[in-house]
Amino acid sequence: MKNETVFVEIFGDNPAIKVLDFLITFQLFDYPLTEIAKNAGVSYSTLKSFWYRLVAHDIVIKTRRVGKSDLYKLNTSNPAIKQLIKLDWNFIKGSEKKIQIPA
Repeated sequence: MKNETVFVEIFGDNPAIKVLDFLITFQLFDYPLTEIAKNAGVSYSTLKSFWYRLVAHDIVIKTRRVGKSDLYKLNTSNPAIKQLIKLDWNFIKGSEKKIQIPA
């Protein structure tokens, strides 16, 4: 059994969910696309196939350019993303209640 986050466990093990999960978990940092793909566990070409939608819907924002790489992070100013982050925290809190450690 893989170590999946509650977010991935609930919404499914697909590339877009994995990327969103990674970006929510590390929302304070910005990353180049290669690092996002690697850390989310998806291939770079798969990430490129849907990345434009995340940018177009203002889910991610470009923060800066380092050398030839653009760096991106989760757009925490987006009201929908704020709700998604709250939802993720609620899932985490709910999963903690299910885990009962025997005394």
